[in-house]
Parts: sequence; structure tokens; C-alpha cells
Amino acid sequence: MATSYNTTNRKTKRQLLHLLIDLFESHPQEEFSLTDICKLLKLKTHPAKLLCTDLLVDLVADDLISATHRHTYKLTTRNQVMEGTFQRNRNGRNSFLPDGEEKSILVMERNSHHAMHDDRVKATLLARRRNHTREAEVIEIVKRAKDTFVGQLKVDRNYAFLITNDHTLPADIFIPKGYLKKGKTGDKAIVQIVSWTDDQKNPVGKVIDILGATGNNDAEMHAILAEYGLPYSYPKQVEQAAEKISDVITDEEVARREDFRNVTTFTIDPHDAKDFDDALSLRKLQDGLWEVGVHIADVTHYLKEGGIIDKEGFNRATSVYLVDRTIPMLPERLCNYLCSLRPDEDKLTYSVIFNITDKGEIKASRICRTVIRSNRRFAYEEAQYLLEQNGEASPEDLLQPGEHPQTIHTDKQHPVGEYAAEIITLNRLAKIFRAERFKQGGIGFDTPEIKFEIDEKGHPVSTYFKIAKDANKLIEEFMLLANKAVAEKIGKVAKGQKSRTFVYRIHDVPDTEKLERLSAFVAKFGYRLKTEGSKDDINRGLNKLLADSQNKPEQELVRQVALRAMMKARYSTHNIGHYGLMFRHYTHFTSPIRRYPDQMVHRLLTRYLEGGRSVSQDKYEELCEHCNEMEVIAATAERASIKYKQVEFMADRLGQVFEGKISGVNEFGIYVELDANHCEGMVPIHHLDGDYYEFDEQNYCLVGRRFHRRYQLGDRLSIKVADANIERRQLNFELADTPQTDKHHA
Repeated sequence: MATSYNTTNRKTKRQLLHLLIDLFESHPQEEFSLTDICKLLKLKTHPAKLLCTDLLVDLVADDLISATHRHTYKLTTRNQVMEGTFQRNRNGRNSFLPDGEEKSILVMERNSHHAMHDDRVKATLLARRRNHTREAEVIEIVKRAKDTFVGQLKVDRNYAFLITNDHTLPADIFIPKGYLKKGKTGDKAIVQIVSWTDDQKNPVGKVIDILGATGNNDAEMHAILAEYGLPYSYPKQVEQAAEKISDVITDEEVARREDFRNVTTFTIDPHDAKDFDDALSLRKLQDGLWEVGVHIADVTHYLKEGGIIDKEGFNRATSVYLVDRTIPMLPERLCNYLCSLRPDEDKLTYSVIFNITDKGEIKASRICRTVIRSNRRFAYEEAQYLLEQNGEASPEDLLQPGEHPQTIHTDKQHPVGEYAAEIITLNRLAKIFRAERFKQGGIGFDTPEIKFEIDEKGHPVSTYFKIAKDANKLIEEFMLLANKAVAEKIGKVAKGQKSRTFVYRIHDVPDTEKLERLSAFVAKFGYRLKTEGSKDDINRGLNKLLADSQNKPEQELVRQVALRAMMKARYSTHNIGHYGLMFRHYTHFTSPIRRYPDQMVHRLLTRYLEGGRSVSQDKYEELCEHCNEMEVIAATAERASIKYKQVEFMADRLGQVFEGKISGVNEFGIYVELDANHCEGMVPIHHLDGDYYEFDEQNYCLVGRRFHRRYQLGDRLSIKVADANIERRQLNFELADTPQTDKHHA
């Protein structure tokens, strides 16, 4: 630490500025906090400390000192070689973010030296010109973020180019004829960059794989997967290893498990599902309790940790669900055969067994390995039909579009339909659990999913929303119950004991700033939202807001803005609870066929139930981070496939007029979701004639500077389909008439 400076108590701005510069220049390697600086310069009065703070901000802006992520300050060394991340922008004004700093540095295209987005690079600061922002120059690319790209081939006589829409590339990729792999003009291809020297305008690449002709459905879906670095085929050696796994369940294995093969058991899944990884069993106990078994495929029984299949599963971390296909995490033999809880087949499961009263009180629970035999495979639609037929469906389900069966008024003791009594009982219990969860502060965001009906060539012919009804919620509640029970089994420890390392599904509290913005925004509609207090208070306030706005003109607007205040759920060994569910302990245990974290949970659970010691927290936190990253990538690819199908669907409807509502607003324009088919496109801001529009981020709207016309989230519009660029996955609209303005926008 530097020595104290002898100074007088009162200093002019100029005097204090010289003292600060002298302090940093005399100690170029040291970092100083504001407290350190005030102590060294003997700044004791509040005005002096405020003046010091202002001067530090000015010195950072002038690039004389740098602020670190530790909230300290240090002298900026101009010739210092820094390492960090390069970030590319379409306008050529790229940036470099040094490690440990929060403020990025401008890198013009001429100084980027072929760096690409998210590359690890070394850079130096350039001499700063007066009244100009500071700039840096890349001097070395340490590690490429990616070296393979997807695009469309354009082939000439002796060479070819890969034309991409990837903004991380400033130029198309040049491909010598010998590296073309028989690709043709118009083919979708994956190309790897093999060289890119400073004297080359274009990177040089070689074709890794030809996906097929542009526009071909399989080629386009594989291109989306490749674009995000996701596999579109399974390695043969992994599939061969899966084929060698025996399907025989020995008597010795059955003897080690609880036998549920004679207990009524069934699965409820989407109609097109093949991987049934959960089943429910139900039987009445002698003491009047219901025994409900949540049975989960025992995937880790078949997989050796660290084996070739396990490594491939970890790398993928999750199954990927595109519009028309599933890219499974596990080989087909495992996910669709060995581990899938298919009816009339003995299956090995990991189970949570609950004893529950008619009022939904859980009297006891246990976790055990079991063997089951499913009696029936239900699609959600079949289970829902039974509930509606027997008068057990929620009123809101009956208001949904589609056909509904006529209610048959029968003896409640003898409902109509195969296993109807069991499904009705489970549904009644699930509704009790759901009501209690909301009573405790759980948040109810039921977000519809857009789905496509596609023909045999993969072309979309219609769209619809998949809405969660009672049959879906039935399964959801029992999966939540099992996940919570497993997390509590390991996470709850006696006072004074140290908890063992475990994988939790956590969800942090909402961002405070976003919550305050939400509160200010909904106040314009007459709603009050509490932003302070306990988690319970805030959650109940959010649920009340959602309930009060239901069936109001602003319902969708309020729901969207509330969703934006929420944090994303993720995996971690650091248990902070699940805010959205209001569970102190929560994990993912119920989908090991399609999620690798569930397999991690199964293995840790087995280890601890058998008395094993705790595992390394650092190691498992790294595994969690990988799974978090892959979950985001998979979700992004799924959205890309949906967007592709939306554009493909609307390409057949150019020039047609549709009604819709504004679903998003940014500085580039407004997004409109159409009522008829739920497709979403943009009205670019330069197509909004008659005024100059500015983006009001606080109120989620564009406002005309001259006439003050507003385009706000939730507003209804008539639009015309102007352009559908399938290659770029861009759908552009233009206004068909003057917007309909609600009263609250007047």
C-alpha cells in the first residue's frame, strides 16, 4: 500500500486532480479502492469525497485510469498487452473486453486482424486522440471460439465460396477446388477454416460435410444444428456400444428392488413420444391412504460412468427438440427401447413412493430402486378426454378451442374409461398440490408453445398452440413432487452438519431493477406491485397481478413484461432454492433419458444412500456449467427451427393481410404475432411512415417525435406480409392500416 500524502483538508478541484494523478503514476502496479484513496489523501469531509468520486469517473472516461471488477482503480498502462474477448459487430465497430474489466474497448475492422466473435485474443491500446474514444488493436488470436461455419456454396470453375449469414465473419469463406468434397452451387455445407493470414481478405476453408440442397427440410434442420455446434448424427462406435448392452433383467436384479409389477401403472406423454422416462402407479392402502409411485427410468443402471456412451451423453447434455424431430442425448437403443417405460414390458426404475391422504397430505415418502410393468400408455389427449368425459376437467380447459366430449353423468365410484378412476384420483390430488404451491407463492406462468402440422416433405401446412391442460398439469405436479423430495433427501441436514455436494435446479430472485420497472409500468393500468419484502410477499404480488389482469386488454402485455423481470433457472451445486416454485430444495431427477443433470442426480443419490462420501463441489460445479451452456444452445436451436418454419409457412402467403398484436419492441422496429397462425415478424422502423420514431425502453414502445403516435407492446395491428427470407430466417411485415389504439395509450 502506498504511503500517506500530507495534504491540507480543503482542496480545489485542480489540486485534488493533480494529487490523484500523482498517486496513480507513483504506484502504477497498485489498485486502490475509493476508501483507500480517501484515506491516503486525507479526504474526511463528505463534499471532498464526492468531488474525489466525480474526478475518478472523469479519469476513467479519459482513459488515464481503469476501473476493475473488484471496484478498485489502477493506472492505465498503454503499452500493456492485455488478454480478453473479442466481440464483433456488423457495423465494423468491434470491441475488446479485457479480462477483469467491465468496460469494453473499441476495435475498428482494420485493427481486428481477422478476429471473430468471442475469440480469445491479445490486444494493446492505441495512442488516444483528443476527444476520441479509446481504441485497441488485436495482436494475437489465442483461441478461436469456433472454426466451422454453415452456409450455401457458390461454385465456380476452379474454386468456390461459402456464403453465410453469420455476423462473426467479415467475409465469405474461400474454398479451393480440392477442398470442395464434390459440393455444388446451392448446397448447404459445413466448412472449416484452415488458414487466414493477414494478407488474405477471405479465410480459406475446406468442406467438412455436404448437408443437401438449400430448401431441403433435412438439410435445413441439420444446418441449424451445425450452426450451433450441435450434432445431427450419432457416432457409430457409440451406437455399437449401446447395441452390446443386455436387455435381460436377472432374478438377482429384481430381488434387489421393490417389485411394483402388480401395481396399476401407466405413462402419460405427448402422442408422438417414444422415450417414456416417467410412469405413475396408484393403489389404495389398508389405512385409507393412497400410495402414489413416481417411477423414473433407471438409466444409470445401464451406463458406466465415464464410458463411451456416458461421455457422449455428457457432451450433448440434453436432447434437442426441433420442430419436426428430436435429436436424442442417448443412442436409440437406450432412449426408445431399454430405458423407455413401454407398456407390458418389465422395466428397471428409480422411484419416489408417496403415501397421501384424500386431502393431499403427504404422510410418508421413500426413495428406492424398483421394477415396474406399465399397464397402459396414454397420450395427453387421451387422458384429457377421460377427465372431460367424466366431468373432472377444469372449466378453463373446456373453453379451449377444439372438440370436447360430452360429459357422461355416471356414478362417481364407477367412472367411464380404462383406468379412469386412477387418472381422476391423481388429477384431484395434483390440483390440491398445485393450489397449495400457488398459495405458498409459486408463480404461475403457463406459456403456450407454438407447434406445426407438417407434410411428408417437412413443409408446414398449419400452426397451433400447445396449451397445458389438466392432463399435462397432473404429470407436472407429480414430477415436481418427486424432484423436491429427492432434493430434500440430500439437501436437508441436521443443524451443525455439513451438506453433501449435490446438483440442484436453482432459480434466483427477480432482478431488482427490472422488478421496479415492472411495478412502475403496471401502475399505469391501475395495478400495484410490491417490490420489497420477503420472497413470499413478492411472489404473491406477482400472482395477484397476473390474476387481476386476466381477461383484460392488457393481460398479455402484463404477462410478457412480468416474464422479462424473471431470472433464468439453471443447475448449480450452490443451493439458493427455486424462486419461481418457492421450493427451498429442488433438483431434476425425473428425465434422465433426455437430461444429463438428472443422471448426475441419480448417481449422487445412489452414492449417498449407500453411505458414500461427498464428491468434489468444484468438479460438479464445472459439470453444471457445461449443462447450463448446452441447455441455452439447445433452446436457441429450437427457436431457430421454429423461426425457419414460420418464415417457410408465411412465404406461401406474401401480400396477404392478417390481424395481430405487438409482441416485441426494440430500436429497430416492432414485432407482431399474428392471431391466425401465431407466426411472428417485424415491421422495420423505417417502414413506419409519417414520423421519426424513438424507442422508449421504459415503456416498451416506439413514440413518434412529431405526432407522438405510440406503438406499444400488446397493441393490435393489421399487417401485410411483405417479405419472407427463408435463408436468413427473417419475416418482414408492413402496416396495412392505421393502428388501433387502446384507451390507455390516448
